[in-house]
Amino acid sequence: MSKRLLAAMAATVGAMLLTTGMAEARPEVVGIHAAEYSPGTIVVRTSERRLYLILDEEHAMRYPVGVGKSGKQWAGETRIDGKYRNPAWSPPAEVKHDKPNIPDVIPGGSPQNPMGVAAMTLAGGEYAIHGTNVPNSVGGFVSYGCIRMLNPDITDLYQRVSVGTKVVVTR
Repeated sequence: MSKRLLAAMAATVGAMLLTTGMAEARPEVVGIHAAEYSPGTIVVRTSERRLYLILDEEHAMRYPVGVGKSGKQWAGETRIDGKYRNPAWSPPAEVKHDKPNIPDVIPGGSPQNPMGVAAMTLAGGEYAIHGTNVPNSVGGFVSYGCIRMLNPDITDLYQRVSVGTKVVVTR
């Protein structure tokens, strides 16, 4: 096949993906120096706004994420203590204080639910790794401390990890 034909085909497929909404970010396998982490560990690098699922000492799945806004960031180690599909959401006290008109519970599946299609709660706090119904927020400093992912990405990660998975959040 000629280079011109291949370029035209690639442009056509790219345009189709953009118009069908299928051009959302997908996780990618990347090289990483991760000798200090066991395979299966989730590492969130807040400054990069990236989540890594460690595959081995030299490779990880990388996902774009939204992280805590200024003053809402944290670092440390925890574990996934629950996994939920289309979870209902109750705003934590801090969110309710800042936004008093927000409902006490937003049902799962609602477009207003900030958890998206899935959530994995983290032990020891009110934080979660979760999807979002606002995809433009992924990649920013946007949350009250939760790790926000595109819905297709949280679906992918949800299938790869289990309750008890170690999570390391760095600044």
